[in-house]
Amino acid sequence: MKNNLKIAGLLIGLGALYFIVAMMLSEALYPGYSISNNYISDLGVGPSAWLFNSSIDLLGVLITIGSYFLYLELRDKIFTALVFIAGAGAMGVGMFNESFGVIHILVSAAVFVAGSIAAIYFGIKWNTPLRYPSIVLGVISLSATALLESGVYMGLGPGGMERMIVYPTLLWAILFSGSLLTLKTIGNSRHKN
Repeated sequence: MKNNLKIAGLLIGLGALYFIVAMMLSEALYPGYSISNNYISDLGVGPSAWLFNSSIDLLGVLITIGSYFLYLELRDKIFTALVFIAGAGAMGVGMFNESFGVIHILVSAAVFVAGSIAAIYFGIKWNTPLRYPSIVLGVISLSATALLESGVYMGLGPGGMERMIVYPTLLWAILFSGSLLTLKTIGNSRHKN
């Protein structure tokens, strides 16, 4: 039933859009916060932690629920598992802020890696207008993850490089949700073998 795709699109899109706005507000409410020098997760322990943590929790909840509706329509276990892991990781980031150390690093990595690979996988697997933008955004995000973990910031600072992971993934989520809301199908008829 195509409504499953529309529900998934609505949930994922609303989660991504709300999180973007809440993240910007959290940055504005955090005195001295630097998008270049501060990690995004610093928002989870700062003066606007209530807003940041609740927004990333909501993002995660909406994505994980959306992954269920994607699976009902697409029946692609790999893709929906990647989307689910990204959503569960986002919930983990909100529940286990950076003061939780290794746990926070693991849930952040789940979001970064699963979200990037989901975008790439989608672009490779389905022949839609979003195919090439998905691959490009996923590769940017995955490459930025490797650079951040290597301590290579390319003049952006650690916070700027982390945003090169998060922004492309959020942009992909919004584009993907829009495609789900507007395309007739991305199911088997458009599936590449």
